[in-house]
Amino acid sequence: MNFEFYRNSIFSDSLKKYKTMQLFSLSRIFLSFFLFFSLTSFSNNLFKMSGVPHKLDTTVLGAGCFWCIEAVFLSLNGVESVESGYTGGDLKNPSYKDICTGNTGHAEVAKIVYNPDVISFKEILEIFWKTHDPTTLNRQGNDIGSQYRSVIFYLNETQKKIASFYKDQLQKSGAWDKSIVTEISELGEYYKAENYHQNYYQQNKNESYCKYVIQPKLEKFKKVFQDKLK
Repeated sequence: MNFEFYRNSIFSDSLKKYKTMQLFSLSRIFLSFFLFFSLTSFSNNLFKMSGVPHKLDTTVLGAGCFWCIEAVFLSLNGVESVESGYTGGDLKNPSYKDICTGNTGHAEVAKIVYNPDVISFKEILEIFWKTHDPTTLNRQGNDIGSQYRSVIFYLNETQKKIASFYKDQLQKSGAWDKSIVTEISELGEYYKAENYHQNYYQQNKNESYCKYVIQPKLEKFKKVFQDKLK
């Protein structure tokens, strides 16, 4: 079975419905994020002025289809690479066909390698929470299943504490009417997705899913984060 065709056909048929879903309340939550992340730029500037280079850092995020996450974060200044992959489950060496069953426990994720001198983990989390709906359990728009869950896989205790703190602050802020269901878990075994998933949007812009789901999301994102783009 051609799973890419299956996914694209679903979204082509439900385009009208999808356009009314998943619209980000950017203006509503902007103030909340501003309060939480306002110190980030100041601290980053101190590091830059010190002249001491940082090593590259890595974070692994799930926020629906990994094609969408990849397209968003690849456009950010300071992001060195984004790789689509699978993690969070028990099945060894899963294939995309396995993931599509929704029974592996794995999530579709993006492994993001970034330069913390240019963009911080806090800023990455800001973008993460603003570019998907963290209140829908195991679903983003018409992508349904545990493989599409909202999740942060931390690589160390610092990432865990930062992610947990900001999740708690966002919940208290009332930025969303519903509870935030974003999972925060330690990164376990990670598996790179098949090569045809890598840089998917750039290589498949004429596909239905790319035109009707990824492109509108990317356009909205770029309008809000103009100062952070490459």
